[in-house]
Amino acid sequence: MIYPVVVKLMQDAILKETSGGLPLFNIDTIREAAVTLRGHIRHTELIHSHYFSERLGYPVYFKCENLQRTGSFKVRGATNFIAHQSEELLHNGVISASAGNHAQGVAFASSQAGIKSIVVMPTNTPLAKVLATRDYGAEIRLHGADYDEAASLARQLEEERGMLYVPAFDHELVMAGQGTIGLEILEDLYDVKTILVPIGGGGLISGIATATKSIKPDIRVVGVEAACAPAAFISRRKGQIVPLKTAHSLADGIVVKQLGQKTFPVIEETVDDIVTVKEEEIAHAIVSLMEKANLVVEGSGAVGLAALLSGHFAPKNGKTVVVLSGGNIDLQTISRVVERGMLAEGRYLKVRVDLLDTPGALAGLAHLLAELGANIFHVSHDRRTTDVPLGRAEVHLELETKGPAHIEEVLAGLLKSGYGARVLK
Repeated sequence: MIYPVVVKLMQDAILKETSGGLPLFNIDTIREAAVTLRGHIRHTELIHSHYFSERLGYPVYFKCENLQRTGSFKVRGATNFIAHQSEELLHNGVISASAGNHAQGVAFASSQAGIKSIVVMPTNTPLAKVLATRDYGAEIRLHGADYDEAASLARQLEEERGMLYVPAFDHELVMAGQGTIGLEILEDLYDVKTILVPIGGGGLISGIATATKSIKPDIRVVGVEAACAPAAFISRRKGQIVPLKTAHSLADGIVVKQLGQKTFPVIEETVDDIVTVKEEEIAHAIVSLMEKANLVVEGSGAVGLAALLSGHFAPKNGKTVVVLSGGNIDLQTISRVVERGMLAEGRYLKVRVDLLDTPGALAGLAHLLAELGANIFHVSHDRRTTDVPLGRAEVHLELETKGPAHIEEVLAGLLKSGYGARVLK
């Protein structure tokens, strides 16, 4: 039996409403999804973090959907949706739109079901996600600047080719699949007090909040968004779905211009609070997870920890679970994120220094930096720019430092030794 502590498994077919034949979305639908997904997805680990627990002052656990098959929670909803469709509806295959994680979920689920799949992805989707989706067997179309533009083409192809559209978040079966994460959390940590969940279109948090609060109504569920794409935050404040004109973030997996029509009322009813985090805070959380927890997590998966580390949300008490929703981050993004994260922590300094254009001047500067304990990561020496007086040179330095206090020591040491230095962003 799956979930022996908190779940009474349903053996009959998924519940239907008496009118319209639409699937209900409630705890029973999520329990049925757990049965459907058995053997197809991974019951991901719930890891207690000693480091972050001590740093924040309360027990912190990570629900590691970054370790899920396809690297994200999205495979749960896609698999549950496809598993409940008739052969007739699946005859011409399925189509969907995604920034990457849903794409891989659809491709994997379709491959497992032995049907064709097409996924439309925004043109700026990280290459790693494009290649991974293709490797799972999907045909890829790159179109549009964001998810919404990609979805527009996918809907057009749906009509032209007679394919079945797999929603990324705004469907009861998809929401139910994602809700199985909530059941797993309660099985592994029944006395959890707070759960932090990333919000994009709302399918993940709708599922988790419904699952956990149906069993333990006193659990606090908090949604976290990127401040550059605050669709849920603004909609909560206005009391209605508010479309965004633009949305862009390092947390590309949760960048959408508006919540789902079906997810919004569930969020309104079940989610206790919604907070936003800045780009630098997301980058810092990604780096912290790599360094302190040995976990590789993409931007959308790191927003929950970013909210805790930045102080945008502080649990009142008790055990806190952070849902790490995905780990599909490409190497180029990791490189940029590590640099930004180190800058934010004061462990990386970019500085411009003016010095005499004489033999040994650069060596003298390097010797001083060594005495100050700064490691030169990169150096660029330019004497030909018109901005620099004759007889002088401009040096751009990238230095590895030991924190904000050390940066102040380095800058003070340069000033004391007669170097004009300017910090670069």
